[in-house]
Amino acid sequence: MRTIARCGFLFFVLIVGAVSARAEEVSSYALDPLIISKRRVHLLPAQSLSGDDLQERETSSLLQSLSFLSLDMQSRSLGGGIQSDVSLRGSTFQGVLFLLNGKRINDPQTAHHNADIPFTTEDIRKIEVTPGVSSALFGPDSIGGAIHFMIKKPQERIRVAKIGMGDYQTAGALVSIEDKFNNLGIRVSVENKESGGFTTDTDFKKFTSSVSSSLDIPDGEYTLNFGYQEKEFGAYDFYTPHSGYLSKEWTKTYLLDTALSLERNDLLIKPSFLWRRHFDKFALDKTQIRSRYLNHHQSDIYTPSFYLQKEIPVLGRLGAGTEYGEEKINSTNLGKYSRTHTSFFLDDSGELTPEISYGFSLRTDDYDSFGRDFTGSASVKYRFFEPHALYAGLARSTRVPSFTELYYNDPTTLGDMNLGAEKAWNYQMGYEYDQEDVGYVLTAFVRQESDTIDWIKRTSRQSKWQVENITDAEVFGIEQTLRLQMRENLMLDANYTFINKRINDQGFLYKYGPNYIRHLLNSNLVINLPFGEQSIGFTYKKKPVRDGWFLMHAALSYNLNRHSRLFLKAENLMNVEYQEIEGIAQPGRWVEAGIRVAW
Repeated sequence: MRTIARCGFLFFVLIVGAVSARAEEVSSYALDPLIISKRRVHLLPAQSLSGDDLQERETSSLLQSLSFLSLDMQSRSLGGGIQSDVSLRGSTFQGVLFLLNGKRINDPQTAHHNADIPFTTEDIRKIEVTPGVSSALFGPDSIGGAIHFMIKKPQERIRVAKIGMGDYQTAGALVSIEDKFNNLGIRVSVENKESGGFTTDTDFKKFTSSVSSSLDIPDGEYTLNFGYQEKEFGAYDFYTPHSGYLSKEWTKTYLLDTALSLERNDLLIKPSFLWRRHFDKFALDKTQIRSRYLNHHQSDIYTPSFYLQKEIPVLGRLGAGTEYGEEKINSTNLGKYSRTHTSFFLDDSGELTPEISYGFSLRTDDYDSFGRDFTGSASVKYRFFEPHALYAGLARSTRVPSFTELYYNDPTTLGDMNLGAEKAWNYQMGYEYDQEDVGYVLTAFVRQESDTIDWIKRTSRQSKWQVENITDAEVFGIEQTLRLQMRENLMLDANYTFINKRINDQGFLYKYGPNYIRHLLNSNLVINLPFGEQSIGFTYKKKPVRDGWFLMHAALSYNLNRHSRLFLKAENLMNVEYQEIEGIAQPGRWVEAGIRVAW
């Protein structure tokens, strides 16, 4: 594989040199208004990846594809597909809301498992990243923003098979079969991937299977999606940086999502239900697997909801809904607990004039263990001269502690059952320029946090990391996003984020270090060639009190015919040594190659 890596790198350099630095291709993401469900919208810009983007990139996992956007993916594994935390606009990894088809799927045990999503890239219609204000539309956990995974409706007859191999004894295979029978569409996907790991105790195995179905009925549709995923992986110092523990972890995820959508006379009726069960077995030291620190956890979330929306001439698109949520855990370490909340929410969007649009949401969540809390958002957009627009918004968000933060205890970590909920106010304003061949967005944002939850030590002599509500924090930042169609077959995508976060903490020590991004720069150049697609990209990250790192990635596809293509991709081409999370090493250069057939 080293020979393949060298040849691939040389080929990439030759291609880029031939087309010059002006070369570029179709954007990896679109700067369009975010459409949340059938008619639920907000006004502020969001970044997105379509299912076609995922397939063209041949990404190793759903999360790996997000690394090109304006978020900080803090990976602990090869390709980010086994264990990754996500930060948006300087939030902690707990402060990002994960959604599936508009429904919250955050893991109540710990946000380390939020990305255990049991669907493949062939199942996804779109992934949207909504930082800041607009994410408050969905309720708790959206301190920094939201990541929304939308399942593709089966609607054509297609079979897909993909196989790939790469460095570190990495191999994977995927099969997806989709068909439409009159009003019934169904898709079945199965994927298996494993690796020997790039260093000691970083091996993994991952198996994913899913079934997606849709039934067209008079005035609407009924959808049902079910996914199952199991993982086994070495977890060297995953949660105990610098401690040297040879850890092991096993997880299983079941997810059922079903919804009925009916619409007549501009009235939308949408009842839905989501169930997610997660098993987690964790050995802090796998050399002493029978020790007291072999933990078994089972968590469940149940979320029935009901939503109505009506187009009203004066009020615009007015929506109202209710949601009931129950979270349970049965754990050898955390104990056995359950908690519930009941939510009511309103949202509205419309136009005051042809140039001015508005949107707002208001939500109340009544927790049986944390009391009642109110969240919501308001935004406005002014198109002063097409294609120019100004926008502004504000939102209030909250997050209740996870079961791990409340009850966990091991030789290095101690929870606190008396924790309170985090709270935050988000403010943002910006400028948007949107044309077919050029898109540019500039956003300035401020977030004021109170009762922020994090793992700290008050002194270096303290034996355990203790979770606390660490007073207040203020976040200021700037985001810029550019999409530039340079020629018919060349496009450039780039984004830059600057974040300054001030924590009133009296000099605490942090378990994962100052884990937010100060500078984040991504760029991706795509060239549509007669025989396939060539892309090359760069990422620069800089965290406080740490040196920054610069990574380069590239990919090439070759169309054998209209049904099949070969692909070759390489990550960290310059073999840089770096750590997303301080104390946890990341892989050096690694290359994957394979073939995808669709018919």
